[in-house]
Amino acid sequence: MREKQKLAGMWFLTYEGRVSGERKYRLGVLGSGKGSNFVAIAEACQAGRIPVEVALVISDVENAGILEHARSRGIAARFIKPGQFRTKLDEEAERTYIDALKGAEVDLVVLAGFMRILKGEFLRTFEHRVINIHPSLLPSFPGLEAWKQALDYGVKVTGCTVHFVDQGVDTGPILAQQTVPVLTGDSAGSLHARIQEAERVLYPSTIGALARGEVFVQGRQTVWRKSTGD
Repeated sequence: MREKQKLAGMWFLTYEGRVSGERKYRLGVLGSGKGSNFVAIAEACQAGRIPVEVALVISDVENAGILEHARSRGIAARFIKPGQFRTKLDEEAERTYIDALKGAEVDLVVLAGFMRILKGEFLRTFEHRVINIHPSLLPSFPGLEAWKQALDYGVKVTGCTVHFVDQGVDTGPILAQQTVPVLTGDSAGSLHARIQEAERVLYPSTIGALARGEVFVQGRQTVWRKSTGD
């Protein structure tokens, strides 16, 4: 259903059926926690703000809130054991995740608080089709607790970044960013809460742009073009 096209060194994604309206752009969402970003995405889909449907939600945590949010909305949701490693999927689990997402015919894999590093075969299978949102203005403060890193460093502005996932950690091409001020008296918790508010706006809008074919990528640069309509 997906075709990757290249023009003068650029690549962008088109989706068969989107132009004719035969099928919607389909997301597979991976998450490990409460699922607040997933809820924002699902609500944007339901309201018709983005031309997208969530085809499948998968979690590596059996009782994760994101699974309950999906099931309450009638969206397919699965717990898949991550395997023997603490920070990544083992080989068997990785294959199970890949098979589930391929079976759901997803166009894009969306990480929404998924606490496992994805590498190797997973990223080769879904090349240029995995995105994540990170709670800082990358490349500043990659890794865990980025909001706390920003606060401890003393920056006056931080924010969130939607980026493609590559073989590094928070190193893929940047799709979109939103700034968030660091206020006098901020705690790690208060700053994180404001970043999360920005995430819940930025993530759905960026997914919508991808679904409409508005984003070109050339090397590490992303270029947004004006929408020609849904």
